[in-house]
Amino acid sequence: MDAADEAAVRSCIRVVEDWPKPGVSFQDLSGVMADARAFRIVIDALARRVAGLQVDSVIGIEARGFPYGAALAHHLGAGFITMRKQGKLPGLVHAREYELEYGTATLELHRDAVGPGHRVVIVDDVLATGGTADAAVDLVALCGAEVLALLVIMDLPFLEGRSVLEARGTLVHALLTPTPR
Repeated sequence: MDAADEAAVRSCIRVVEDWPKPGVSFQDLSGVMADARAFRIVIDALARRVAGLQVDSVIGIEARGFPYGAALAHHLGAGFITMRKQGKLPGLVHAREYELEYGTATLELHRDAVGPGHRVVIVDDVLATGGTADAAVDLVALCGAEVLALLVIMDLPFLEGRSVLEARGTLVHALLTPTPR
């Protein structure tokens, strides 16, 4: 992204202090999806990050990874797969509990969503402690597929999630980091 595009995207991000608990500065990227120009900028930038990787499917992490992931899948001509919170998928699933910076949660993926030889990218809005993304990579691995990259709109480097993923060999692409206050 050039400076003008980055500024357009950043203008759509709202910081909500002390949510969901005191001390957390929540980066709300909902406004990026609501603004047609910012949304297009983000999807185009994500697509450039994986150009030439022969992506079979994009996996979006519930919930904000869904709109970004679906739009990216369409842009790439790839399939789109949802990775859901516990209890939301029918049928046989792989599940992984993980820690968030403010609690725990469980992700699920249909066991037959992807398989050996399948090449995927995983999309979410924000990379924080890496717990969610690490669980997502584990679930894809349980299915036997290959994670080409994790794509996020914003990385919160002070929470060190990138290092968790890179330590296991996962390529991480983030478009933004928070603007210093």
